[in-house]
Amino acid sequence: MSPSFFAARRPLLALSVLALAASAHAQNKLDTVVTTATRTPQKLSEVLADLTVITRADIERQAAASVADLLRNNGCAEVTRTGGAASTTSVFLRGADNRHTLVLIDGVKVDSQSTGGASWQGLPLSQIERIEVLKGPASAIYGSDAVGGVVQIFTRKGGSRTSADFGVSAGNLGAYKADGGVFGSTGIFDYAVTAAIEGSDGFNATVDYPGSFSYVPDRDGFRKRQAMVRVGAQLSAEHRAEALVMRTHTVAQYDGSKSRPLVDDLTRQDADVARLAWTAQWTPDLQTQLSFGESRDRYETTPSPYLTDTRVRNLALTGFYKLSAGQQLNFTAERIEDKLENSGLVTAGVGTRHRDGMGLGYLLSAGAFDLQAHARHDRDSEFGDVNTGTLLAGFAVAPGLRLVGSIGNAFRAPTIYQQGTVYGPDLSKPGVTPLGAERGRNMEAGLKWASGDHELSVTAYRNRISNLIIFGAAGNCNSSFGCYQNVSKARLQGVSFAGATKVANVNLRGTLDVQKHTDAANGLLLARRAKRLASVNADTALGAWTLGAGVTASGARFDNAANTRKLGGYALVNLNAQVAVSREVKLQLNLDNAFSRKYQTAYGYASAPMTVLASLRWTPRF
Repeated sequence: MSPSFFAARRPLLALSVLALAASAHAQNKLDTVVTTATRTPQKLSEVLADLTVITRADIERQAAASVADLLRNNGCAEVTRTGGAASTTSVFLRGADNRHTLVLIDGVKVDSQSTGGASWQGLPLSQIERIEVLKGPASAIYGSDAVGGVVQIFTRKGGSRTSADFGVSAGNLGAYKADGGVFGSTGIFDYAVTAAIEGSDGFNATVDYPGSFSYVPDRDGFRKRQAMVRVGAQLSAEHRAEALVMRTHTVAQYDGSKSRPLVDDLTRQDADVARLAWTAQWTPDLQTQLSFGESRDRYETTPSPYLTDTRVRNLALTGFYKLSAGQQLNFTAERIEDKLENSGLVTAGVGTRHRDGMGLGYLLSAGAFDLQAHARHDRDSEFGDVNTGTLLAGFAVAPGLRLVGSIGNAFRAPTIYQQGTVYGPDLSKPGVTPLGAERGRNMEAGLKWASGDHELSVTAYRNRISNLIIFGAAGNCNSSFGCYQNVSKARLQGVSFAGATKVANVNLRGTLDVQKHTDAANGLLLARRAKRLASVNADTALGAWTLGAGVTASGARFDNAANTRKLGGYALVNLNAQVAVSREVKLQLNLDNAFSRKYQTAYGYASAPMTVLASLRWTPRF
């Protein structure tokens, strides 16, 4: 990182230090009940892991272009993208690859068995109630994929009173949005029905540079439709059933080849989620939940023919038993089935596999001391057995000040595409074995401080990932171009700061990450990971007005593993203003990338210029 980078951004760093000095999170925030850290209900103030909560109020106020942008703006992750909000997007949580972050929607796993990891551009935004971001390995709780962490999306649900929410937006670049939802209950049933459409004429996704193969001087827009129905039934005081159906359909333009400038290259993506769940409180100390979920990720390009279709099914029994005051036993038994349809698979274009897992967790709270131990065994039909475990501890060294630490391991199963294409190992050759699981070993320690309206957290971590799957030279496979191989290792390490404060009537929140993610074999930096990241968000209420501002900054990165192609650092300023016209009507204006900063998160691909969005939201009262 050059000194000029910091010199040009001293005001930003000053704000970061101020934001990290204290916290504006009121005590009721610390009493918020979360579930992602242990897979069971837990107060946020009791969580030992590094967990961030993004609320519905944050989502509406920031009006981010996508879920990935929302995570970046709140200092949760780095984001790379090949164009606009609907283009291929990757999220790096603590520097881990996109495929190393487990993504759940109301407990349903969302994944692609071709590239690995969630297709972030297809995730819904208008239907979200809150997001919980768990940083650090969690395979001992969730099984495969949670090497870097877990992002769990919770959808909106009905309440005891009938309510509705409608909004329309319009902006530059031909952007438009419209969404609506009806929520309520009748008898034993509660419901939430939402729908949304959005689109944009976009901007030119590619940048003209020497040797560019895809630059076409046009605008690359998108259209998206989303819908969700969620119904719950309170069968009795002890038993509740829920059903969820969600669908997102996206059509986006992209630049395929400069040799075909008149061809309109399109991607079409369908993201579906369905879930049935039954929660039972058998005794005051014993609760279980039986759930069945299915997700689908279908991605197709035209006129260039490519199609990949992933289906993930999950049947799980989870729950907890309170052994005594301060002691709890968590348990999990589940089966996950993956299916991939892709023309590149050697098995007639279709591949399947399944994985069975069983896990136990022990939670202890004894005065100033807290302890959590999680262990899990997974058996995969492709590569066999994997054992994972995590141990977390916390100790209150002073009122409001707690020392925390953890150690654990994690794994990611190879995708069906990696294992089953001509680029995978040729198992017919003597001595050739299937790809093994990627494995991570993590250690971290931190401090958490909270006092009234103030809180601060500092976390230092080191995660060593071995058996990394890369595309290497030709050898034990059916292709002369190369093979997927277990050869690489990575070292992810850094220190994360997070906090907020209230100065006068202004709420300040900030994050700062100092990190170094390297290839353990040669010490080179991993591609597209910066050494410094920072975010600052502020908001204040002035009568009927709510004003907000945010700054997101990233240091320089290398676009390639050889560290020869550099991407410059950047700082983005986002502004927002809301005014309550009446009890039911609110006007909002969002200005993102206010200074129209030009930057790239992937070499050869442009990022959004300044965008302006004006919104009208109507919340009728019944």
